[in-house]
Amino acid sequence: MSSKRSRTPESEYEQAIQLYAPLIKRPEPLSAVRGINRHSPVVVFAHGAGAPSTSEWMIRWKNLLANALNAVEVVTFDYPYINGRRKAAPKPEKLVGFHSDIVRNAAAKYPGHPLILAGKSLGSRISCMVAAETDIDVSAVVCLGYPLKATNGVIRDEPLLQLTVPIMFVQGGNDGYCPLQSLETVRKKLKAINALHVIENGDHSFQIAKKNLELTGMTHEEAEGRAVEAVAMFVSEITGEKVIDGRGVIVHE
Repeated sequence: MSSKRSRTPESEYEQAIQLYAPLIKRPEPLSAVRGINRHSPVVVFAHGAGAPSTSEWMIRWKNLLANALNAVEVVTFDYPYINGRRKAAPKPEKLVGFHSDIVRNAAAKYPGHPLILAGKSLGSRISCMVAAETDIDVSAVVCLGYPLKATNGVIRDEPLLQLTVPIMFVQGGNDGYCPLQSLETVRKKLKAINALHVIENGDHSFQIAKKNLELTGMTHEEAEGRAVEAVAMFVSEITGEKVIDGRGVIVHE
């Protein structure tokens, strides 16, 4: 009399795996999920004078830029002085070499991708200086709160006048470090393609007083969202990347 072979839980599991394996969808690589392609830029994002790359503001804007620009990576870093005993930033010229090395490493890591230099305040000023160096192929510069006016009233436009790569300004309408009328005067003298987005009633860090938010019926998040959309549109004109708005609609290709 022949005996029936009992089926063990292990053998049932193995059969199930063989049966359903072809139907299991493997996780897509990050490049497929986010739509990373040859137009996706690498962004080198520099902090301002008083706060490091780990500040809440920098982290928030790093994420905003990464998503809006469909970036292959947003590289942040700290200038050497920021974690040392010296709290005040040195002259920008002394930080250009360090910044340039970060940029060159990022460009070497992602050859063929557009290179965008972005910066907050001091970081935007140094980004402009780095972009002016002839051996670095920069696609565009994004200045978030460019510190055009020094505390002594001097207009610091030298790095801007030297630029030949496209430049985008995002400025608070109430930013004492960059009076809009002074910026408009400088923009008329620029050789580079340039654009400006103003965050109405925003200060140097784009903060808006509660009463002004109530008057406009807009949240702070919405104001920053509009700003980063303007940046994305500007960069897309340079890189040829498509821009998708919050509804999933392609607004530029």
